[in-house]
Amino acid sequence: MNVLLVDDEPLEIEQLDYLISNRFPSWNLFKAQDASQAIQIMHSNNITLAFLDIHLPGKNGLELAEELSKTYTLDIIIVTAFQDFEYARTSIRLGVVDYITKPVIEDDLYKVLIKYERIGSYSDPIYQAVQIIQSEFNEKLTLNYLASKIHINPAYLSRKFQEEVGMGFSEYLNEVRLKAAQKMLIECPDMSINGISEKCGFNSQHYFSQMFRKMTGKSPRDYRLKEI
Repeated sequence: MNVLLVDDEPLEIEQLDYLISNRFPSWNLFKAQDASQAIQIMHSNNITLAFLDIHLPGKNGLELAEELSKTYTLDIIIVTAFQDFEYARTSIRLGVVDYITKPVIEDDLYKVLIKYERIGSYSDPIYQAVQIIQSEFNEKLTLNYLASKIHINPAYLSRKFQEEVGMGFSEYLNEVRLKAAQKMLIECPDMSINGISEKCGFNSQHYFSQMFRKMTGKSPRDYRLKEI
């Protein structure tokens, strides 16, 4: 798995490098000290996870997070010494998956990274399948289409997907679509619920609303009102 570390303080970035490498030695870590370096790395590498410091020279970490999330499919974790509620709230609005304060505590970091342990061990076909789902979730994806894209048998893909990801293809696809919907409900306040449902690949607004409530405990409308 490819991980990007962005921080303008060499000691901070080396600490993250040490902690992550110590626990996940097979992960590839890329380092950048500002947004321009980070974007260059993103252009030439398939990054799954990025750690971004907020206070960077030039474009700050939140601005970089917004730019990356619009262009690439990846998870973003904000790392900062500032325990500011507005920063945390803005991070959530941008779809950032977590927010860690400095100094980074080893146990806290590993609690955040535990869910990526499985991703780092995906076989190549399953890693490819996950990448396709995350980039094409708004299309009419089927297991047969996915299998044809990576040139393997659909039944084999279904079994391996369940074994390695820990959930079935349809369940994972719905999860990706619902996370995208959460983000759009906040970022696109003028878009209708039905419009967001369609943009995220759901054929039925009723089904979308049912699944959204099951995941969040709220209807899409209530979720939007609470977060805006």
